[in-house]
Amino acid sequence: MDFSLSDEQRQVRDWVRTFVRREVMPLETEVLRRERAGERGFTAERSKELQLKAKQAGFWGVLTPQEYGGMGLDAVTAALIEVELGRSFVPFSLGGTADNILFQANTEQRERYLLPTIAGERKSCFAITEPGAGSDARNIRTTARRQGGDWVISGEKTFITGGNEADFAMVFAVTDIEKGADGGVTCFLADRDMGWKSEPIDTMGEWGPAALIFEEVRVPAANILGEVGGGFRLAMQWIGQGRYLLPARALGSCERLVGMAIEQSKTRITFGRPIADRQAIQWMLADSAVEIEALRWLVLHAAWQVDQGVDSRHAQSIAKLYGGVKANEIVDRVLQIHGGMGYTRELPIERWYRELRLLRIYEGTDEIQRRTIARNLLKGHVGVGGYLG
Repeated sequence: MDFSLSDEQRQVRDWVRTFVRREVMPLETEVLRRERAGERGFTAERSKELQLKAKQAGFWGVLTPQEYGGMGLDAVTAALIEVELGRSFVPFSLGGTADNILFQANTEQRERYLLPTIAGERKSCFAITEPGAGSDARNIRTTARRQGGDWVISGEKTFITGGNEADFAMVFAVTDIEKGADGGVTCFLADRDMGWKSEPIDTMGEWGPAALIFEEVRVPAANILGEVGGGFRLAMQWIGQGRYLLPARALGSCERLVGMAIEQSKTRITFGRPIADRQAIQWMLADSAVEIEALRWLVLHAAWQVDQGVDSRHAQSIAKLYGGVKANEIVDRVLQIHGGMGYTRELPIERWYRELRLLRIYEGTDEIQRRTIARNLLKGHVGVGGYLG
């Protein structure tokens, strides 16, 4: 087995690493200051400015096919990029992307939604989660009823990433209650000016989700994405598009955090000796290093499966579960090594602490990942140690 990266993968990784160090990390102090003043730490204007700067070097649409102006990179390279972006808590991502299910759009919809989104002219959000339908996506209660040539949507969505900024939503609603999720749920492309509203949800971190309110929102039948009744299949396609990218970003955060802990252990003196000489500290560093390497290969293996055309859902669930749990353990150790200073807002560790906690909840909770993994084993879809295939 060859674990080496190709020349192109190394070049891409190194360019992004340099970009993050030169362009993104210098913004961290400003971002923290703004967040702690109750403002938005990283503005859309600054994000677009950096995205365009990266675009000048050809970094645009990492996973977007080349025929749409993207780079069309493989999944492993995309994971390597996400690791580098994760080295900073500044919520920056490269531009030129669109939700994978938007590529199911018909010709007219591509002109109105897909292409402007890739170009950065429009912003979308994926709206499926509801107050009573989080991980249980089959329990959707938002409805859409036919009225002439339109559909009228009523209901509420919650914890929608990008919902406050989006100008259109991919909203999932029940169109045939008798058929249930399989055949009874449809995805609609609903522009904000059609009448839906968003309300910010305050969280312990800087992730700013929204509640979306649909009160008799009229959407033309031409705005159905895919087919009537085909929404649940699209939703599962979206959810499974890149779970490996979430722990990949956490991996970059953990690498930087442990680097900070190593530096702290060498410079912090207690009882006449650096705390790096204490076995308790050494074991924290050692355990973190082992877990980082384990996470690296879980992430890259899941991405490799995607590139091979193998069903990667099981491997992605393993990577996300392990990444969420271990990232939280690692940041906790790093905070502990920094002692009281780690708990203060003078250092960014508490910021990472709050941010990484989210990884165990969104895009499938730890419990959902365990359920998925266990069901695959119990139903014989995979064997213990046999998912290498």
